[in-house]
Amino acid sequence: MSDITRIAVVGLGLIGKRHANILCRTPGVELSGVVEQSEGGQQEARLLGVPVFASLDELLSNGGSDGIILATPTPLHVDQGLACIANECPVLIEKPIAVTAGEAKLLTDAAAAAGVPLLVGHHRRYNGMVRSAKQAIDDGMIGSVRSVQATCWFYKPDHYFDLAPWRTQKGAGPISVNLVHDVDLLRHFCGEVTEVRAIAVPSIRGFENEDLATAILSFASGAIASISVSDSIVAPWSWELTARENPAYPATNESCYLIGGSQGGLSLPDLRVWRHASKPDWWTPISATTLTCSIEDPLAVQVRHFSDVISGRAAPLVSGLEGLKSLEIVEAVTTAASSGKSVRVANIYDAQPTKHATASL
Repeated sequence: MSDITRIAVVGLGLIGKRHANILCRTPGVELSGVVEQSEGGQQEARLLGVPVFASLDELLSNGGSDGIILATPTPLHVDQGLACIANECPVLIEKPIAVTAGEAKLLTDAAAAAGVPLLVGHHRRYNGMVRSAKQAIDDGMIGSVRSVQATCWFYKPDHYFDLAPWRTQKGAGPISVNLVHDVDLLRHFCGEVTEVRAIAVPSIRGFENEDLATAILSFASGAIASISVSDSIVAPWSWELTARENPAYPATNESCYLIGGSQGGLSLPDLRVWRHASKPDWWTPISATTLTCSIEDPLAVQVRHFSDVISGRAAPLVSGLEGLKSLEIVEAVTTAASSGKSVRVANIYDAQPTKHATASL
């Protein structure tokens, strides 16, 4: 392998374009090609000055790529991911890894059997703020994590749904579309989830899906997290409007995560750590310090990491198994909300490998 890692992008939608542009300006990596079926998308891809293919099969047959980023609709992830694995090509799949955890297991089993790196694009883990917070937690700065309050409230305008009517259908509400990001971070901070309780409210716009849900997650560590998600609430408290990751969203100075520990509290993304002066005591003064962190587009950090994984210099930070575990929790939230009962997490990733027929594209 040369010193340049050649990475192709499949799907030139909103996130695919960001991946492609970052690959074009990142030292040590090269955008080796784009797969795009639409005529408009192919024209945009040609402007990047790289080969354009009409299908993943064509890209794989052509060779010339050391790794592939799948930025395609979620229902395509399994077959496309299996095709990459069958061709021994490392692959980074945008989140969620698949439609269901059972389908995700097909990918993780195949990757493990073939020894092919499989990563999932939970890019928030690469954010400097998240890495700084995780280090503070691991270093015991706030003691043992006892509880987390996470808020994911924003208002998606009507034209967002008019452009893609499938977004109004059952299974396409904020639980499945948005919650997986926050669930992945909660697992990152607190460890594995053992039980889920949840409630969901039907869409006030008359859609088939929910537009508001709250879940309580119990962790093996003994911590408890509550998370509320809605795409029909006007508010500044969401990762999108506080983290400044994507310039498409207006930035606020609020926080959307409150992490409570036995020795202190931590808020994100402002990275303020609250502690009492000498020992925990609500009658003594409490003050905050602000942690430092690197400021860089997490997608750029992620693609450099993907390059390191491809070349064998690093193990995946967010493996396919991590994507499977987070998706399993989202499924548990959906089940708990519809049944009105608490749901024990099945941990299907511990089961025997799942059989699957040969992928067809």
